[in-house]
Parts: sequence; structure tokens; C-alpha cells
Amino acid sequence: MVTLSSPSPSLSFVESGTCSKSPHVSRVLFSGPDEIQVESSQLKTLRDVHISERLMEEFTELARENTEKDLETCGTLAAFLERGVFYVTTLIIPKQESTANSCQAMNEVDVFSIQNERELYPVGWIHTHPSQGCFMSSVDLHTHYSYQVMVPEAFAIVVAPTDSSRSYGIFKLTDPGGMEVLRGCSETGFHPHKEPEDGNPVYEHCSNVYKNSNLRFEIFDLR
Repeated sequence: MVTLSSPSPSLSFVESGTCSKSPHVSRVLFSGPDEIQVESSQLKTLRDVHISERLMEEFTELARENTEKDLETCGTLAAFLERGVFYVTTLIIPKQESTANSCQAMNEVDVFSIQNERELYPVGWIHTHPSQGCFMSSVDLHTHYSYQVMVPEAFAIVVAPTDSSRSYGIFKLTDPGGMEVLRGCSETGFHPHKEPEDGNPVYEHCSNVYKNSNLRFEIFDLR
């Protein structure tokens, strides 16, 4: 992985400071041309998460070269916790190996180092589906389980530029249903998952994530 002393490892974008809920903050219920209410299966109380929509746009632009080659791109989303709210302030794009339907991060110790230096929580990840729809594959679900088992508020953003119904989605595993399914699954690669016993789907759209235009964030592209 490229060290932080390499040319332009960090790109900073300042929109303002963090803020409480205001006209600059909007709840993400469904990402696409049509916003629909999705009832969450979550029984526990989750803390709110704020993320800048511009951060997602910048990631999409940084992934463009791979997207045009039909290669996935992935990154880690890190946040600080203030007064019970997570604010996503850092996107880390690690060195990675990609195919049209997979992305494997490498040298993840560098990602952990950036998070630890800034005392940030790994609250999620973002990746592209360059030629597929906006959904969570079985491999994505296993990847996300490792985040959500550590931080219950963890979410996954799927950017799907060729999906005509919605260009991105923000997802999480249902809890307890989806979490139990993934906890008990030892299969690897692409494979089907059984339905949770509680009748809910394995994963769902997040109801505790808000787009906040008043956020300061930085991007580390370590590729």
C-alpha cells in the first residue's frame, strides 16, 4: 500500500462544521429517483449517522476509471462520535484487487492506522457495482457482517451507476434476523442465504442515516 508520504494521499473537502439537525440535514430512506418509506426491523435503538452526499459523489468520481473498465472499487467510511451521533468524516480507499463483481482490500493495517490516529469508528464501507444493479450480494453481506458485529450502526453504500431505478443504496443487515443468518453461515464465494426465522429479509435500507451538507471530510486514496 502507498504510504501517506506519497503524492496527494489526502484530499480535504470543507463544507462547514458538524451541526445538529437543520435544513442542511435530510434523512435517507431510499436512494433513487423515488423515495419510499421502508419500515426497519431494528428493535434496538440505533444512533444516528450523518454523511455528506458530496463525499459519496467524490468517491464515485475517484472510482470512475475502474467503473469504465468494469472493475469494482471499495473504501472504508470512518466517523467520530459526538453527543450520540456518528459523523462520517473520513473515506479511506485502500490498495485493492478488483474484478467485475468483487473487490479485495489489501494492507488493511494502513486503514486501521488512519482510523486509530484520528480516534475514528469504522462505521461502514462503500463500493461500486459497475455493471450490476443496486443490491447486496452474498459476498457483500459477509463483508458487511464484520462491520456491523463491531458497530451496530454500520452501513454499506452500494454505488450502481448503470442501475436505472436507483444509483445508490444504503443498507444494513436486519437485527437480529440477518445478523443470525450471517453469524451461522460458513460458506464462501457467491451463495444463497436462508431467510431469517423472524420473517424479515436478510438486509434492508437504513433508516438512521442522514445526508448532511454541513460536514467537513477528507479522503485518503492509498491505491
